[in-house]
Amino acid sequence: MRDAGAGGEKPDRAVVRDALGVGVAVGLSGFAFGVTSAGSGLTLLQTCALSLLVFTGASQFALVGALAAGGGPFTAAAGAFFLGVRNAFYGLRLSQLLALPRAVRPFAAQWVIDETAAVSLAQPTRRSARVGFVVTGLSLYVLWNLTTLLGAVGAEAIGDTDAWGLDAAGPAVFLALLAPMLQTTTERAVAGLAVLLGLGLLPVLPAGVPVLVAALAAPAVLWAQGRRNGFEGGDPSSASDASEASQALGASKAAEASEASKAPQEDR
Repeated sequence: MRDAGAGGEKPDRAVVRDALGVGVAVGLSGFAFGVTSAGSGLTLLQTCALSLLVFTGASQFALVGALAAGGGPFTAAAGAFFLGVRNAFYGLRLSQLLALPRAVRPFAAQWVIDETAAVSLAQPTRRSARVGFVVTGLSLYVLWNLTTLLGAVGAEAIGDTDAWGLDAAGPAVFLALLAPMLQTTTERAVAGLAVLLGLGLLPVLPAGVPVLVAALAAPAVLWAQGRRNGFEGGDPSSASDASEASQALGASKAAEASEASKAPQEDR
């Protein structure tokens, strides 16, 4: 690797360090998914297959959370699908930034997730973005699947995960991922409204549906903010696309955390 880049390029060593930091930190949360999935009734094979084939933590947690709450497979899958749609928008941006060969793109698509997109988009050059994408994707994929296996095996060994309080592992991971993203008043309002919608609708809607409804918190808050800016003479369209994406992601994860924390209690 090059230790220093020319023309303002970020050193490869620094990119690898940052990418590994993200990959290791998030990859360890696969243990929480393995425990949560096993606790919701999925087999070891099913749990590991989700991490190997789906590989998007938010959707995976939403799926097992809905199943644990007694939701049907189609409802659970629908919630997971809509949460995963955001990765398609990441892919549109990353395809231009990375400009990978066509033969490689189908394989790279498996690694298009929140973390790889964040690391890649933060880089100053295409080379740095490619290094960040590969290192983040590889380290996270390997560690996520390994810790998923360990979590599922550990959950089977200890038996009732609820008795150990491990049913709170999933919501705790979501909150840890969400908290750093709430940097503005608008983002906090989106997350708060999403939590209220998710918790408030749990008693009256089928499992998995409150997550979908809670996602409406983002457009609702942005609409209210646009009207307020209009009355104040501001330009409602001045909000950046990146800010809107962050707010929508925050709403989804806040809703997932609230539903996942509620679901195990309904089974007791």
